[in-house]
Amino acid sequence: MNKLLVVCEGNICRSPMAQGLLRSRLAGWRVDSAGLNAVIGAPADPIAISLLRDRGIDIEAHRATQITRKMCLGCDMVLVMDRDQRRRLEELYPEACGRVFRVAEFAEADVPDPYRQPEKAFRHALMIIDEGVARWVHRIQRL
Repeated sequence: MNKLLVVCEGNICRSPMAQGLLRSRLAGWRVDSAGLNAVIGAPADPIAISLLRDRGIDIEAHRATQITRKMCLGCDMVLVMDRDQRRRLEELYPEACGRVFRVAEFAEADVPDPYRQPEKAFRHALMIIDEGVARWVHRIQRL
């Protein structure tokens, strides 16, 4: 295993934050992100950029990408933000079943979308993402 895909709705808030965290913790891994309804070509939200910059992670070069079958099936695991996204992704690409999980799967939680909300909402989403990423990284490194 060495390819991971992170998916959210627009690929400008949650998945770029998760991608940045995962890339910083999984040396030698390819970590990409995409959106189910991506704002194609848009940069990450300025609040997301700022919050990750505070952690020493630069996501300023990020540009939103629409998920494709090739992206989904070309990775070892897909992390989504909520149950609905998992369902939709598995309906779009049934071949991915068994490789799609929520970022906060171990906490049995969904990551709320902070899009167009104040920084507090981004901080809350990032906290859930960070905890989920830490658990996934621990599990991946044990494999």
